[in-house]
Amino acid sequence: MITEQYGMTVETALSFDEAEEHIRAALADVGFGILTEIDVAATFKAKLDLDRSAYKILGACNPVLASQAIEIDPRAGLLLPCNVVLEDTGAGTVVTILDPDKMVSLMDAEGVDAFAAEARELLQKALATLE
Repeated sequence: MITEQYGMTVETALSFDEAEEHIRAALADVGFGILTEIDVAATFKAKLDLDRSAYKILGACNPVLASQAIEIDPRAGLLLPCNVVLEDTGAGTVVTILDPDKMVSLMDAEGVDAFAAEARELLQKALATLE
């Protein structure tokens, strides 16, 4: 797993569909559900007539952690859900998850570090299953 400026990334030899199925299951195993799904490639094709490789954004949410964040600061909803990006590279799939530590660095509220650390640990655990 590679930690980048604002995300955590794993490159896998799995096909796009296999990687998506796998990360959805791994996220569910650590308490995250998928609230939103944006098929960027399909949208670009429909709206711009632009062909590109498969690219999807999943909005993952852990209700317990989201509730804690919103209790601390109701504006935390601006930073939710956690985005999970899947990109077909032709040789496999890159899966990147937004780092919760980076998200809460935008907040000026006590107590957010603890819930972000827990979210980060769970998301890393899910992402590591692709390695």
